[in-house]
Amino acid sequence: MSSVPITAFLALALILFCIGLYGALTKRNTIIVLISIELMLNAVNINLVTFSKYGMTPAITGQVFAVFVIAVAAAEVAVGIAILLALYRNRRTVNIDEINTMKH
Repeated sequence: MSSVPITAFLALALILFCIGLYGALTKRNTIIVLISIELMLNAVNINLVTFSKYGMTPAITGQVFAVFVIAVAAAEVAVGIAILLALYRNRRTVNIDEINTMKH
């Protein structure tokens, strides 16, 4: 059984986080922004599990935190999509620039 080095996991997490950050900061579509935030949370999960396994004191703590992050991410998506559906019914758009109902 070959062992994958810790740098491979950290590089994957870095790439995922950078893609998510780019999508969250540059895209105009709200659904793409939500997907980008999910990518960033998954990068955090990879780091948590990696340091849980390869850290100075390997324990299950990082994996438990990863499960909590997954639960929070699921709740975030559910609330975000519900808000998006309500805004789409009123405004007929999911473009971030055109959704300014919170200003009034």
